[in-house]
Amino acid sequence: QVQLVESGGGLVQAGGSLRLSCAASEHTFTSYAMGWFRRAPGKEREFVAAVTWVSGFTYYADSLEGRFTISRDSAKNTGYLQMNSLKPEDTAVYYCAASRTGGRLAGWYDFWGQGTQVTVSS
Repeated sequence: QVQLVESGGGLVQAGGSLRLSCAASEHTFTSYAMGWFRRAPGKEREFVAAVTWVSGFTYYADSLEGRFTISRDSAKNTGYLQMNSLKPEDTAVYYCAASRTGGRLAGWYDFWGQGTQVTVSS
C-alpha cells in the first residue's frame, strides 16, 4: 500500500506564503502524476494543481491566478506546493494524491494522503 504524507500546513496571515510537502513511502511518483486538491469548509473537494513526474509538465486550477507553484524532487520522492499571496478563501484541508494518468478529476487518483490544514487569517 502506497502511503502519501503531507506536511507544511499551518496558520498564516493573508498575503503570506506556505510550502506544502508530499512524501511518498516508495518510488511511487516515478510512474505516477502527483496532484494537490483541497476541501474548504462546507465545499466540495476541488483540484488545485498537478505535475507529471517524469516530464515535469504542470497544470493548475484557473482560479489560482498564478499564486501557487507545484514542483517535485525526484531524488527525495517528494512533491511540493508553494503557495504565495494567500487569501482567506484558500483556507482548506489540502491533500496530495497520486495518479497513473494525472488530470483534474479526483476520481483519477489512486492514492491519497491524510491532508494538512491551511488556515489563512484576514
